Formats: sequence, structure tokens, C-alpha cells
Amino acid sequence: MRDDMIFVDSLDVPELEIYHVLSENRLYHINEPDEGLFIAESAIVVGRALDAGYEPFSLLVAEEELEREAKEIITRLEKFPLAKIYVAKEEVLKKITGYNITRGLLCAMKRKKLKSAFEVCEGAKRVAVLENVSNPTNVGAIMRNAAALNMDAVLFTKGSSDPLYRRAIRVSMGTVFQIPWTFLTPDREIEELREMGFKTVALALSDNTLDIDDKRLADEDKLAILLGSEGYGLKVETIKNSDYCVKIPMAHGVDSLNVAACSAVTFWELQK
Repeated sequence: MRDDMIFVDSLDVPELEIYHVLSENRLYHINEPDEGLFIAESAIVVGRALDAGYEPFSLLVAEEELEREAKEIITRLEKFPLAKIYVAKEEVLKKITGYNITRGLLCAMKRKKLKSAFEVCEGAKRVAVLENVSNPTNVGAIMRNAAALNMDAVLFTKGSSDPLYRRAIRVSMGTVFQIPWTFLTPDREIEELREMGFKTVALALSDNTLDIDDKRLADEDKLAILLGSEGYGLKVETIKNSDYCVKIPMAHGVDSLNVAACSAVTFWELQK
């Protein structure tokens, strides 16, 4: 156990503002022109971030957790002597909104410089593309589905929520650190996918669609699966410019699935 831990009895410490005062946007830009910070919650999630090579900036942990799940994380932080460790009673940390579901540990971590889509998709055969999916809960759920159901990467358009927002990381259970991802070049998304050799599959409520188990899809060497925003779905021009359009059959008068549920069904079928 490190002997340089800082014990605090209040959150009114300037260094702790990153955990309970600063917005996601301010954390993203906090170190400009260098990369910003994000917050990871729970020992499992922080462990996955460390496994993926993310560097800790500081740690905020409940004193009651020092000999529990937090113990291994603190041991791992011995490799990062500049990362300060702050310790407080759990009753103090409960003043942080949402703290009760963090399992006793919060870690501010340094973002990495994003790779290009070409770098992320090198060797990829099946990728998910999120167009303007702005709800962090859905982004986290889709990331978890993509990692579990054998997608090789996840790509985002500019209008999508940042997958390193706190809620997205939490919902993904840290799988955001286990599957490659990045943002596509704005206004060139379809062109960029085609330059990488992908055939595009738009998931849309359209009459001119293929069955999701159509053999033509399975026979394609490289597929990019396009998923649209929660309220409006994919843009009309995206559907028009895609190579294929697919609709999941519905029953009992239901018109569509939530985008995260849709992703699970589609990933399962098209990764076979």
C-alpha cells in the first residue's frame, strides 16, 4: 500500500473538482492543446482502462475500500508515482452525484490521442458505425454489445456522444477499453468507409430492405453496420448512399427496437 496517500475529510479540495464539479466537456478540454481527462468508476472498469494502456491522473477512493477491491488498483498505481491518491470516508464521497453506483472508487485518467479510422480498422471485417447516437447510455450499451458479439471496431460520427463520457463507460462496464474505436472524418463518413473497403449496411425502417439473414450480407468480406440516432434513425442521405438496407422483422405491432437492442440482434446475425 502506498504511503503517500492523501486523506481528506471534505470534497472542497481544488484537486477534487474534476470528480464532482467539472462537466464532461470541461474535462475533455482541461489540458488543451494536450488530450483531456475522463472519469472511470469501480475497480473493474479502472482495471480494464489500465490494461488498455490509459494513464491514471489521480484516484479518489473510499477509506472503507482500501482493503477490498481498491487494494489491487492502488498496487497497480505504484507504477505511476505522479498519480495522487485521495482517500475519504464513504459518507463524504456520497455527496458526489451517482457515487453510490461507483463501488467505492473513482479514477481520473488521461485520454489518448485518437487514431484514424484507417488505423483502427486495419484488418477489420465487421465494424459498427454510430451516426449521431447522442445518448451516452445507448453508446455504452452498444459498445458492450460490439465487444461481446465480435465486432472488430466501433466508429462514430461527429454528432455521437463521446464513448469516454462517464455514463457511457459505466454502462459499457469498461468494454469501451476492450474494443478499438474512433471518430470518422466529418462529412466524409460513407466515402471513408468505402475507401477502407467496407460495404455499408443501413439499419432503417424502410420498405426496400433485405432480410437480416440474407446470404448476400454474409458473403461480404467487409461490412460496416450503420446505426442511427435514437429519435430519427439514420439520415435519409445515409440510407440512400448505403450498399444495403436492412430491417429487423417486428411482431405484435411493434415498429422498432431501441438502438442498443437493435445493435445486439444485428451484430449477432452479421458476425456469423
